[in-house]
Amino acid sequence: MEVISHLFKDDKDCWHIQSNEQHLEGVARLSESFANEFGMGSWGRALGLLHDKGKERKSFQDYIRHNSGFAPEIQCSSEHNHAFVGGIIAKSIYGKGSESLLCNQIISHHSGLHDYCQIEETLKKDIPSDVNRCVEKIQLNRPPFSLSPIKGCKGMTSDANHLSRMLFSCLVDADYLDTELFMDEKSARKRINGISLQSLLPLLETYIDNLQKRSSESEVNAIRRKIQERCVSMSNVEKGFYSLTVPTGGGKTLSSLVWALRHAVHNGMKRIIIAIPYTSIIVQTASILKQIFGEEAVLEHHSNFDPQSIKGKEIQHKAKLATENWDYPIVVTTNVQLFESMFSNKSSDCRKLHNIVNSVIILDEVQTLPTDYLQPIVDALKSYQNIFGISVLFTTASQPVLSGLIEGCNPKAAFQGIDNIMEIIPKEYVLHDKLRRVCLEIDNTGSTYDEIANRLSRHNKVLCIVNTRNDAREIFERLPKEGMTIHLSRMMCPRHVSKAIQEIKQALSDNSETVIRVVATQLIEAGVDIDFPVVYRQEAGLDSILQAAGRCNREGKLDIATTYVFSLSEEHKLYGSIIDANNARLNMVNVNDWFAPETMTEYFRQLYCRKETFDKKDIKTLLYKPTEMCFAEAAKGFRLIEETGKTVYVNMDDSLELVERLKSDGITYSLMKQLSQYSVNIHERDFLKLWSYGAIEEVIEGIYVVNDWAQYDENIGLRLDNHWMNEILTI
Repeated sequence: MEVISHLFKDDKDCWHIQSNEQHLEGVARLSESFANEFGMGSWGRALGLLHDKGKERKSFQDYIRHNSGFAPEIQCSSEHNHAFVGGIIAKSIYGKGSESLLCNQIISHHSGLHDYCQIEETLKKDIPSDVNRCVEKIQLNRPPFSLSPIKGCKGMTSDANHLSRMLFSCLVDADYLDTELFMDEKSARKRINGISLQSLLPLLETYIDNLQKRSSESEVNAIRRKIQERCVSMSNVEKGFYSLTVPTGGGKTLSSLVWALRHAVHNGMKRIIIAIPYTSIIVQTASILKQIFGEEAVLEHHSNFDPQSIKGKEIQHKAKLATENWDYPIVVTTNVQLFESMFSNKSSDCRKLHNIVNSVIILDEVQTLPTDYLQPIVDALKSYQNIFGISVLFTTASQPVLSGLIEGCNPKAAFQGIDNIMEIIPKEYVLHDKLRRVCLEIDNTGSTYDEIANRLSRHNKVLCIVNTRNDAREIFERLPKEGMTIHLSRMMCPRHVSKAIQEIKQALSDNSETVIRVVATQLIEAGVDIDFPVVYRQEAGLDSILQAAGRCNREGKLDIATTYVFSLSEEHKLYGSIIDANNARLNMVNVNDWFAPETMTEYFRQLYCRKETFDKKDIKTLLYKPTEMCFAEAAKGFRLIEETGKTVYVNMDDSLELVERLKSDGITYSLMKQLSQYSVNIHERDFLKLWSYGAIEEVIEGIYVVNDWAQYDENIGLRLDNHWMNEILTI
């Protein structure tokens, strides 16, 4: 009986069968090519040849024939698991030590990497008698790298878990791709992307030349050109860790791209991955990149991007497919997507990892990396550089401390940072001086909402940034409603926020006398290109304050402008991590220049010394001992954004039409992407409050909609009060 791996019936009722031998060879060939990128091709081939050996079991062959309708008369057993078999064979061939680099990957290629104790239990099983045990032993090559031990921790390394996960990535993507080539050849052919980074370099150079020809001869533009020239001259260097510290308005986005693209071409690297903390910056950055390189060269991968927005069905389909494995020359994504994939155990998340090998990663606004997970993040970057040949460029106006010994208030929490980070911009450029357009005026005495609203009302054009949604609403409601008075917070859905930001940008660019007063949460603090003559910022860490100052006099239209720092301690105390950040700033004494790089270094030292841990979920205990790695448990713990709330979809524009389609058609990838533009995440307590009003409907299990249009305010977004009760009381 032929061993079937996959089969399907075409439109003409003809059956097409892929034999298991064909599938194993196809996966082995792909997996080998992926693993060759980091010098472990033979390991990739061994994984491919063994991963589906369990399909030889009679129980699996009966199952696939019965369930597909190929032979419905066959009775099949309820136990037809096949993945464990190849893992047991791998152990029998390669012996002790193969558990974490071969067996786990094979056993887990459908279910996700398991914790070591589960693998140990599985490997105790016998090889089923109906499986052919005679398998060619692939001679495994010695990897061209060594695993770096953790200083002071015998038998521990941060490299092993990433190597294990990378081999898993090679196998699962090869498995998906070979299966797709047989089952859906049209989609498989659309994946082919022959665009090289070398072919993109002339497009970038042309874009910059045209931009410079159109730019005025100003001091700021002269500095931007100087920064770009420095990035060109510093790009022909070996792979490693680099930083680009440029104050807001210095053209950091384009300069970092110039360096990354030239550096990648110089070193024969495959792709550039730009990781950004905020979706608002991603949308803006991706838009610029697509103007330069075209849709087919740039992949956006984040929660608010819908491939349906791309013109042309062919490119739409290619982009959707590429989100699965990042096979594009330039990828723009979120920090969450990048780092949670690096620590995931799921097949779907790990598919993309092998395409990070031999890439340049630009970490934009690097100061936003969460200190609670700083050790596993830094260790992961070191592992990827050591084993997988990446380069990392840290870009920001507020460079954090990531090298040397990183110490907190708990001596046991200390860990070794990155040994050598080369700064591209030399100190003698003194960019913080040359691009100085703002001074800080700090008032640490407590104010009330009314007092801050009164101060804002004295300015015709002013931006106020606060720490919470509630603070934004309270101040906004106290402002006189004249001209444009705009509120921005995550109580507004992404579509609403985008519209509001575009309105602000348009109003500011008109140079009219229109009153423009904006009260916002931190969502506008970084990467949004707006320019106000006056900015107010609620007390916070120095990095946040300087980011807010970057929205003030951004284009240098004024000789010097002021960013006012204020406290709302008359209304409430600060909360959570922002307390430590603010205290770190308050504890800095004899500061001569808030914008100097050495001031920022001192701020991060102050911030770190308040930390109990840089590894909140104890990832090192779960992953750093090569023989006892707990992939599933670590993946559950490593969450850069804690899922503490509920997502609801609001009634705005065409959102309810999408909801009706959801009811009739069911959940689809494209539909959920479109609906995400109307999503608001709220606390559990607020969800229960709205539920008690009857304001929320569960349209499909786990998907909640606020149908009532009056529950969504055109100014402040989702209302948490019962508007029906308010109207009754008014009457």
